Amino acid sequence: MSKSFIIRNHERGHDTIRSDGTRSSYIAGHPDGFVTRASSFNFHDYQSGRPGFGPVRVFGDEVFHGAGCGYNMHPHHNFVICAFVFEGQLTHINTAGEGMVDQLKAGDYYVFSAGSGGKHSELSVTSEDMHAIYLWLMPKQLFLPPTYHRAHFDYRRRRNEIVQLVGDADTALPIPQDLRVSRLMADAGRSFTYTLRSRGHGAYIFVREGSATVDGVALGRRDSAGFSDRDNPAITIDVGEDDSDIIVVETIMIDDDNIKVWEHDHASH
Repeated sequence: MSKSFIIRNHERGHDTIRSDGTRSSYIAGHPDGFVTRASSFNFHDYQSGRPGFGPVRVFGDEVFHGAGCGYNMHPHHNFVICAFVFEGQLTHINTAGEGMVDQLKAGDYYVFSAGSGGKHSELSVTSEDMHAIYLWLMPKQLFLPPTYHRAHFDYRRRRNEIVQLVGDADTALPIPQDLRVSRLMADAGRSFTYTLRSRGHGAYIFVREGSATVDGVALGRRDSAGFSDRDNPAITIDVGEDDSDIIVVETIMIDDDNIKVWEHDHASH
């Protein structure tokens, strides 16, 4: 039987995190700087919201407010972290390979696979707010060598098409999981079809801006829906009365019992 769920914007976990008290070692910036986070999924106490979707543990819609705000250097292992920047500038320092400092602006995105162990820091060093969506997921294989890849999405040239940013497409960033992230920047009134790879795959569709009707479900700005175990692999996306920006995460679905065992073994992420 087909499974689906809807997460309205107000149903996401909404948090404000300031650089003070016990958080000051992790959240960067002056005390008047802060991070706002709206979470679709949760991972232990890291974020509130609905339990994960397949290997996806976190889908965080975040804004860094104030110069120097962000996350100080911190470790990860056996996690893959993706960030998609929409506004402002993100300074990303990571230890993959020989290490690097990367500057990402609107349209830029990265895939950081921490694998056997890595550290990174993410900061907004300018006075302009930085807005990004963060995706955390479990890799297909544990203890891989850490890697880092980045690219740019040119919405002017790739408008009105579903563009795979992460996954197995020739121009997409590679990721150690059966997962694809696509973006659709569409004009009002247009219709599109997203086709899942198999019945064992699901799709999480997030309307960042505008509105859309997805398989008959009306979604407004920051609303989202998930679909899995479908007989029909085709998912229809009908854009509403305004131009829209839509994120599609397609992933292999993983048995819940296996996820619980994995989470228990990686509680410190």
